Amino acid sequence: MHEMSLAEGIREVIEDQARRHDFSKVRVVRLEIGRFAGVEKRALEFCFDVVMRGGPAEGAVLEMIDLPGRAFCYDCGESVVLNDRLDPCPNCGGSN
Repeated sequence: MHEMSLAEGIREVIEDQARRHDFSKVRVVRLEIGRFAGVEKRALEFCFDVVMRGGPAEGAVLEMIDLPGRAFCYDCGESVVLNDRLDPCPNCGGSN
């Protein structure tokens, strides 16, 4: 379950920032997740609650913000938004 390692990484970032900016409590954590990130949101929520115990983000609300899938089209050389990994390029119809 890579969501546990994601939650642990989030905790490390929060603890580092708490030391750097001298704060002791986090109420909300906003996390942007791209469509193709492969993150199980429910698993991440569970892991987040477990991993944050005893730290500055214990009891914090985890807000997950969905971002569209992005890809680089090798046919037209543009960065594009896709709904599915196998969708053709919306600009040129290419599949690379």
